[in-house]
Formats: sequence, C-alpha cells, structure tokens
Amino acid sequence: MENFITLLKNIDLFNCFSVDELSCLFSKDSYSIRQYSKNSVVYFQNERCESLDVVLDGVIEIQKIDSNGDILTICTFTSGEIMGENLLFSHNNSYPMTVFSKSNSRILHIKKELILKLCQNNTSFLNNFFQSISDKTLILTNKIKLLTIKTIRQCMIDFLLYEYHLQKSAVIKLGISKKDLAEKLGIQRSSLSRELNKMRQDGLIIYDSKSITIKDIDLLRKFRLRARKF
Repeated sequence: MENFITLLKNIDLFNCFSVDELSCLFSKDSYSIRQYSKNSVVYFQNERCESLDVVLDGVIEIQKIDSNGDILTICTFTSGEIMGENLLFSHNNSYPMTVFSKSNSRILHIKKELILKLCQNNTSFLNNFFQSISDKTLILTNKIKLLTIKTIRQCMIDFLLYEYHLQKSAVIKLGISKKDLAEKLGIQRSSLSRELNKMRQDGLIIYDSKSITIKDIDLLRKFRLRARKF
C-alpha cells in the first residue's frame, strides 16, 4: 500500500492530498490491486466500467480491432496514468473498445464510491477530476482528426511534423516498432512500409528501424499543403 500511495501523490489527480491523507482515505474495501500478464485483456469491449484505474507499472493500451483484423491503438497508458474517469459516471459506462495489457502490468482499481466521496468533499480533487476528463476528450478528438485524414502520406506527414516540433529535431526517434507505429496510426504495417519507401524515393525522408530523418522540412510542409488542396 505504501508504494502505490507514494505514486498517487505524484499524480495530478491526487496531488491535493498529503501522503497521510491518502493512507487514511484508502480502506481495504475501497480498492483492489490486480496483476495482468503480457498480452492479456483487462476489459473486453462492452464490459462495464466500475472503477477508476491507475497503472502502477507496465503498459496498457486501448485497441480497436476491425472486421479485417487490423488493430488501431487509440491510447497508451504507462505507470502513473489513469483510465476510466470519462466512463465511470456515464449513463452508458461500457468500454467501447478492448483494454489490453501490452506487458506484465499491475493496476490499482479504485471503486466508484470512493471517487464520488472525494469529489464531494474536496473541491481541488473535483477540479482535477474534471480536468482529467477534459484531457481525455482532447485525446479522442485528436485521434478522430487523425482518422479522417484521407491518405497514409498525410497521416505520416502530420505525425512527422508533430514529432519534429515535439523533439525539436529533424531526426525523429521512434521509440516503438514499425508495427506499433502502424497500429497507432490505424493502418496496416505493409501499407506503412510502402509509404515510407515512397517518401524516401521522393526525397522527403530517410529511415531505419529506430528513427525517421526529415531531409527537407520545407519540402515536407509543401507536400502537406498540396495534399490538403485535393
């Protein structure tokens, strides 16, 4: 218990409480800690959300699998991140997609009753809770924008330009495999590989297994503007 209390204190949602306050709030019947093995399902699609979950360690993904078997990774959660706050008090509180444990993981499941009590008794927690819900809404909105892009090239260019500004470098370090990148973008791995080859032939990028290098940022932006006109 002491280990996860320390972790909670460093999460924005719970930073309005002291360690002693958190220790008092968490009685044995208000939470549970469960372990999930690699490649196991945490929640199936349409399963009800009855707790706010904190990832203690490991990697958790929300995935959508279409009729062709293609996987789209909607969100990825790692240690210290929370899930379920946008569903917990909804009239339709079922998970719209599968929640999947990408690695061996541990999750703290906090019961709805305790979250409601904290919202009622602590305005700072209530504000943090609303903020967390709003942040999740933005993530979903950005993912929808990504999915409405017409071509794989537009999808890749937007990804590269975003990472260029985020990493402040023309050498984009991936940190994930090409398979995971394809899932993140909602496309097939073979389609991603073909488009990367085409972009290399067009003089936009060079790439290897760990990075993608933008050869000409101005040219990449021109391709983006040109694609949006059609």
